[in-house]
Amino acid sequence: MARWTFLSLAAAFVTQTLILPSVSGAGKGQFVKIDGVVGGVDEALPIRLSTQPRPAKVAAAGQLRVTENPGVCETTPGVNSATGYGDIASDQSIFFWFFEARNNPESAPLALWFNGGPGSSSMIGLFQELGPCRINNDTRTVSLNPFSWNTNANMLFIDQPVGVGFSHGTLDVGTSQEAAEDVWTFLQIFLGDERFAHLQENELALWTESYGGHYGPTFAAHFLDQNAAIEAGTVSGIPLNLKVLGVGDGLTDPLNQYPGYLAYAASNPYHALVSQSTLTRATTAWTESGGCKDQITSCNNGGSNTVCSRAQSFCNNNILSPLAGVWDVYYVPTRDPDPYPPALDTYLASIKSKIGAEQTWQETNDDVYSNFASTGDWMRNSRPNLEKVINAGVRTIVYDGDADYILNFNGVEAMVDALDTQFTAEYKQQTFTSFTVHGVATGQFKNAGTFSYIRIFGAGHEVPAYKFGSLKTGEAAFQMFDQIMSGNSLSST
Repeated sequence: MARWTFLSLAAAFVTQTLILPSVSGAGKGQFVKIDGVVGGVDEALPIRLSTQPRPAKVAAAGQLRVTENPGVCETTPGVNSATGYGDIASDQSIFFWFFEARNNPESAPLALWFNGGPGSSSMIGLFQELGPCRINNDTRTVSLNPFSWNTNANMLFIDQPVGVGFSHGTLDVGTSQEAAEDVWTFLQIFLGDERFAHLQENELALWTESYGGHYGPTFAAHFLDQNAAIEAGTVSGIPLNLKVLGVGDGLTDPLNQYPGYLAYAASNPYHALVSQSTLTRATTAWTESGGCKDQITSCNNGGSNTVCSRAQSFCNNNILSPLAGVWDVYYVPTRDPDPYPPALDTYLASIKSKIGAEQTWQETNDDVYSNFASTGDWMRNSRPNLEKVINAGVRTIVYDGDADYILNFNGVEAMVDALDTQFTAEYKQQTFTSFTVHGVATGQFKNAGTFSYIRIFGAGHEVPAYKFGSLKTGEAAFQMFDQIMSGNSLSST
């Protein structure tokens, strides 16, 4: 099919503020803070608007509304971009921002990016982390990013579920599986549009972080299931050529990950986070009868939404939140709140009309977060989906920053060690290898088959937003991304 072309502008080339009942404090981040509790549950907040099954969505009925080459962010000569909405239902519109690869966009893979929350905008990743431009400290301007992930990949940033970021409409998503279904519908509309249909055959990658530890495995597994249904003739649609899954600082398997808060708070590469007495209380909350461990176990042994929601409330009230002490949960070398990365609100408000946005931007949608809290999705185990994707031959990488507390490497590595896949035996035989970027040691990694894991030094929760040693901001993360997207395992340079 003909390559995407622009007619109207073909020559163009050119942290978090939460407003919630019972929410205390304001500051950037991908996890809501309720009454001072990070990841808390407020029963006074509105919950899911309906307990009835969601109506089926028909992708063919949707349309893609596009603003071509808005002249914002990507100013590399000859590199096209587009913003717009995919209408997945008459009352639901998902916002996207697409950037062509700076090199060989015709053959370059298509990489999707999702931030977490649940309820947080993917503009976080675009402007604070890995997009073609990065927000400056003045919070009003941006600078071109030489280590943008669209250097060798077409990038598609998606605000989801409906209601997140610039997306808008009826809120009916409260689980990662429901979110996956809507993302599938959106991608059918996006790839079915004549401007982007040429990307159908290109390799597809899914990258995400934070609550993306749920999103990534669930979305990828759903894509594989839908592809199989298309092949079997039971579903009509465009198969997604999924080749890569990347999960950064992700919440995937709470039962294995929550003890990581105890370990990291006591000892990490920077400093202890709390007193011994606080550690003792949190340890008791984990081990006691009916405590956090028992509640997560009950949730994942067929527990109801209420059981799982209560587990989230108990564990985050008694373990996750108090063990952070006075330190920033996203970057522990600094006290809370760390002003870096800079907030996006002012800048995004200034470009709203240029990009055709129809909604006032907010970093995290509180009602979407509340919907997920009401279903207990937070405490459900997404590791089986991750194992399914790995075993299907999708090249998969799990990565994290060693300065992140909220989803620390102790917990993430415990989740990785618990994986049961075709590469488990090989992975367990590996020892960590130093990850160097132009000779600078900036992390440690393991490869096993098409699975890789890496811990990156000096990085907080948003790994590409940080630098280490003599390297520039995002340079280590870019090497990781580029190697994996090229179909290779990790290696040092």
